[in-house]
Amino acid sequence: MSTAPLSAATPAATTAPARSYAGPMVLMTTLFFLFGAVTNFNDVLMPYLKDVCQLTDFQSTAVQSAFFGAYFLMSLPAGWVLKKLGYQRGIVMGLLVMAGGALLFIPAADSRAFGLFLTALSVLGAGITLLQVAANPYVSVLGAPRGAAARVSIVGVANNFGGALSPLVGGLVLFGGSVALKARLAALPLAARLAEESQLVKGPYLGLAAFLGVLAAVFFFLVKLPDIESIPEETSAAARPVAAGRTSALGFPHLVLGIGAIFVYVGVEVGLGSFLIRYGESQGIQQLSAFTQSLVQGLNVATNYALVLFGQEPSPIDTTAGFTKAVGAVLVSSYWFGSLVGRLVGIPLLLRFHNRALLVAVCAAGAALVGASVLSTGETALWLVVLCGLMNSIMWPVIFPLAITGLGPFTKQGSSYLIMAIVGGALIPPLMGWLATHGGGLRVAFVVPALCYLYLLFYALSGYRVR
Repeated sequence: MSTAPLSAATPAATTAPARSYAGPMVLMTTLFFLFGAVTNFNDVLMPYLKDVCQLTDFQSTAVQSAFFGAYFLMSLPAGWVLKKLGYQRGIVMGLLVMAGGALLFIPAADSRAFGLFLTALSVLGAGITLLQVAANPYVSVLGAPRGAAARVSIVGVANNFGGALSPLVGGLVLFGGSVALKARLAALPLAARLAEESQLVKGPYLGLAAFLGVLAAVFFFLVKLPDIESIPEETSAAARPVAAGRTSALGFPHLVLGIGAIFVYVGVEVGLGSFLIRYGESQGIQQLSAFTQSLVQGLNVATNYALVLFGQEPSPIDTTAGFTKAVGAVLVSSYWFGSLVGRLVGIPLLLRFHNRALLVAVCAAGAALVGASVLSTGETALWLVVLCGLMNSIMWPVIFPLAITGLGPFTKQGSSYLIMAIVGGALIPPLMGWLATHGGGLRVAFVVPALCYLYLLFYALSGYRVR
């Protein structure tokens, strides 16, 4: 693997050939795949725990609260840990914390204690937060500055792929099984059935803990990652005088505005996806277009084929009844799939064109799409929102590097603040919901994401400038 890099200040550094960071990038990409897989496994864990722990729908939502609450609570402590340990040892600690959280699922499953499940999820979230605070800026500077957004986009694709794969695996493990097994469990008394079903969660999290332990050993014993402070950067010389005289990352206006940009970006992305089905229902669509019917039927055939392979009954979607929740679920999938496609298409575009110019284009397009949707009706209004998934795809990989540009010794602290801003995903959707209920319906609520896109456009045009 990689050897320790020469400091940019040494004479040898000026004559050494450009080094390859392919090995470290592979490891970082593996981490981001892990982030997506562990995070989205919660989507199947929540209904599973609702049954096993006999919860109400409201109580079961604590699964996501416990996990995502760690991003807000642990981002600043994570920055302090990285300052003390450095990036490589900080990554090792993050992996071990995650492994500890995964192992807590064993006593939680044995006791069926929901509080212990929530503790395990909080520890998992804390470990991921530490890894995110380390990995995002590390990827940004792991090579030439021009390629920063493309590198972040590459690991973002891995994150999306892991997030798409884990619910499928989780559904098979927690809700699959043979017809005979299901019949046997159904015949058991309630307490016996719940006790047996609670054991199903052990396998995935024992496997996760083992994988995390191996990965931590690889990072600790087998590889030497380049030190982030000694990686040559085209902007390093210019950054030093900018950082002079600053006492905190918050002394950089472009970072403060970048925190706001990450906050509204995550909020708008989650908000649009969360309200897409309800928005479709509000349109009163009685007849779907031929294109939408073909899309829904095509994806439904593939889903049913997979169900039959695993011994499940097929569940066809009726597309003749207009818009339904089942149809809306397919459109939600299309929204997130658009984000994945945008990441894949965006990688070569980010390498070829100016990153900030692309950010201006997608922010302006996002505002226009939501604005046009609010003024439209029927399927047109719905598909305009679905297309926003494509616009959202490159925002994180462009905004994050712009926000930490020129921070110098405050890079880790700035990264912590940016990761904290993910809490926008927990605050903007409730604001949309409140407006939908008390402020005039979903059309009024969708003004919020339009305003978010306009703020992002401001950041792309002016707010990014290092002052």
